[in-house]
Amino acid sequence: MGRLFLRLGDKVMHLQHDNWGIGEVIEERHSKLAGGGCFVRIVFEDGNDRSFINDLDHQCCCYYSGIRLLY
Repeated sequence: MGRLFLRLGDKVMHLQHDNWGIGEVIEERHSKLAGGGCFVRIVFEDGNDRSFINDLDHQCCCYYSGIRLLY
């Protein structure tokens, strides 16, 4: 398993999509297999939920695409 960025219940925002509003992590998924993926599902104030890669060791981690932890 990689280095996880977000945890269940974390509040976040996206730097390039402020119209989404504040989001909350509602699901974490990670593979127990070596090299498997780590994902989070976030529901935003706009009513949509979106899934992101949650592994800081992965170049497409949600942190690198603009997701930031609020509190």
